[in-house]
This record gives sequence, structure tokens and C-alpha cells, in this order.
Amino acid sequence: MNIGDKVRLVHGREEGVIYAFLPGNVVEVEIEDGFRIPVLRNEIVTISPVESQRMVKASEPQKVNPRNDVIVPRNAPFAEKGIYLAFISVNDKALTVHIINNTDWILPFTAVAPAEQTDTGLAGGVLQPRSSQKLTEVQMKDFETWPVFDFKFLYFRDGNHQLPLPLTKRIKCRAQSFYKNKSKVPVLGKDGFVYQIDEESLKKEAPAPENLAAELKERMLGQTAPEQNQVAKPEQVVDLHIEKLGVSINGLSNDAILRKQLDAFESNLELAIANGMEEITFIHGAGSGSLKNELHRRLGKNQHVKYFKDALKEKFGYGATLVKIK
Repeated sequence: MNIGDKVRLVHGREEGVIYAFLPGNVVEVEIEDGFRIPVLRNEIVTISPVESQRMVKASEPQKVNPRNDVIVPRNAPFAEKGIYLAFISVNDKALTVHIINNTDWILPFTAVAPAEQTDTGLAGGVLQPRSSQKLTEVQMKDFETWPVFDFKFLYFRDGNHQLPLPLTKRIKCRAQSFYKNKSKVPVLGKDGFVYQIDEESLKKEAPAPENLAAELKERMLGQTAPEQNQVAKPEQVVDLHIEKLGVSINGLSNDAILRKQLDAFESNLELAIANGMEEITFIHGAGSGSLKNELHRRLGKNQHVKYFKDALKEKFGYGATLVKIK
């Protein structure tokens, strides 16, 4: 037996491919949907190409029912939305990552894990309606270092239609929300952790007539069109002074002002994490120290923060905090 050989379980119906040889005369076999199971070596047999061909049953002639027995179903409505990123447990340590197309669109797509220097390609191709594709495998112990998943989709179907604009989505898994996303995975029908990628409404804005020629030229030449629906990237330095946030303080108590500043802090930090930024600086001022103390308390509990410290005193004095993101 060699890695890559097709095998069958002696006391079961499962078939798969040998993935690895483990200690103790154990073989790891990858079965359907990328799941791997450990099996004793004497519990599997190889399947030869000749055997596979001989086991194929001849197709039976198709029976034609009388016309009065045929029930013609109504045309089902076209499913426009239903693109998902799903994590399915292989065991208590590993999960497989899948992209799911539960729509009636044909979806050319790319899946990338972006980084500061280079990006890692995970998958690319065409997702047919009601289909899925495995992207990668991740370990639960490495949750905090899981990559950001960056997706780009095009929409296609035969005939004349007003196609949605290309969809771009970036997903960063957060522990606070990951376990809340447990549900049945569409198409695969297994339990998993599911993120809907096309949760927002599809955009079908037609290009302006004056831009139509340029857009057609870009497509014919294979040039990249401007990205749509991309997660907004915050400034490298965010000033949390209330007047800089464009908020009127008329009638606001000190507590209400503090909440506005903290909301701005949280939203900008989330955007920085989602965009894979390495660092971001928040200007909070010296003042009473209440805003700074609350920022530091929240940063200390955020698992995506590598560390934080006072920003350059020469530039910001004692009123800013530099945040390093994992």
C-alpha cells in the first residue's frame, strides 16, 4: 500500500484514499468531503482500477411512465442568495474549511489568505449551483492565528439577466461570534460553524453609460475592475476626541460622550483586524484618564491584540496608544 492508493474498509461500506501511515500499524484514510479516519492496516484492502471498472453496473433501461402519471412541478423560484463559509469538525482538534454555493448562480471565485508581504492562495475556480469546495484544514489550538479569508465572486447564469456586481468579502473569525454560528451546513448537511458571505443585499447597479466602454475594455483586456463591497480600512491613526468624531456634544452627559468614543474605538479596531492591519494608533488625550483606562482594559481582553503601549511621546505626548495586532 502507498499513499494515494484507493482502499475499501473490510467491515464497512466506506471507500477512500490513503492519506498517511501512522504509528501502531494505523493508516489514515481520507473519505468523502475531506474527512480523515484512522483505520488498522488489516482492516482495509486496496481497490485496483480493473476491479473498479468491473464493479460498475450496466445502466438499466429507463422506464417511461404514462403521461397521466407524470406530475409536472412548478418552477421553483431562483435562489439568488446563499453563499457560505463553513467549518466542519473532523475531530476535537481539526476542522475542514469549505466554501458553499447554495444559490442557483454559477460562481467563478477566488479564495485567498492575505498577509502583509505575500498572499496565500487557498482555492479558485467555478462553483456550480448547490455545490461546495474544500479550501483548507485548520487546527483549533491555532484559532488565534487562523488567517483572514478573502473572497471574490462573479455571478453568471445562461440567458439574458441583470447580473449582480462582483462580490468581495473578507472574514476574520472571532471567538466571541464563532461558536454562536453553529448550525447545519447547507448543501453538505453536516453540523458546523457557518458564516454567510452574501448576507447583504445583492447590488445590481448598471454601469453609467460613459463608463460602459471603459469597463468593457478592462474586461476584454483582463484588467482588474475596481473592488466592490470591500471592508472599509480605517486610518492608521484614529483621533477619538469627540469633536474629531463629528458628534455634537449638546445635551450629552460625560458618560454619553465616553460611550460615543468607545463605540468609535471598537468599530475602528474591528475594521483594522478584519483588514489584516499590523498596527493602529488611537489618540485619546490625557484628561482624566477614564477613556485611556477603559481602552487599555478592553485591549487587554482582546485575543487579537498582540500588545499595546504608549505611542511616540515626541509625536503624541502622553495621549495616544499604539496597538499591535496579531
